Amino acid sequence: MHVGIVMGSDSDFPIMKKACDILKGVGVSFDVTIASAHRTPEKLARFVQDEEKKGATCFIAGAGMAAALPGVVASLTCRPVIGVPLSGANLDGMDALYSIVQMPSGIPVATVAIDGAKNAAYLAIEIGGVKEQALYERYQAYRKEAAEEIYRKDENLQKELKK
Repeated sequence: MHVGIVMGSDSDFPIMKKACDILKGVGVSFDVTIASAHRTPEKLARFVQDEEKKGATCFIAGAGMAAALPGVVASLTCRPVIGVPLSGANLDGMDALYSIVQMPSGIPVATVAIDGAKNAAYLAIEIGGVKEQALYERYQAYRKEAAEEIYRKDENLQKELKK
């Protein structure tokens, strides 16, 4: 599986790096770029085209404020696009959230929580797992371990409360 990740600014990278880390952790290849829907539309279009040629299963696009980037990516491909609304502006990400979820009919963008780059990566993995059994099994093992961790933490809490 391969994922294309795009963000509008280098200041977005601390949040978007979380998606990179998740993908890397399960062995998913990805490319990352900075491109602006408004300032560098040609660069963005080339990135999407190049990623499609590389076999990108889906795209993750992080954007703040007016957050046009995920929608423009969706207009350039028929592959799934996952939008990550980014906080940091005056409206603390609500403007980006509304911009991303309010896509016109026929050009969907899956949207995660504000600064939800981790869930964007997990959603991308779930999409890829539909066709790639090994990826599905790695993600399934991750989910099982995450559940087991909750049981361990609760067990530790119960021991602590009995002291």
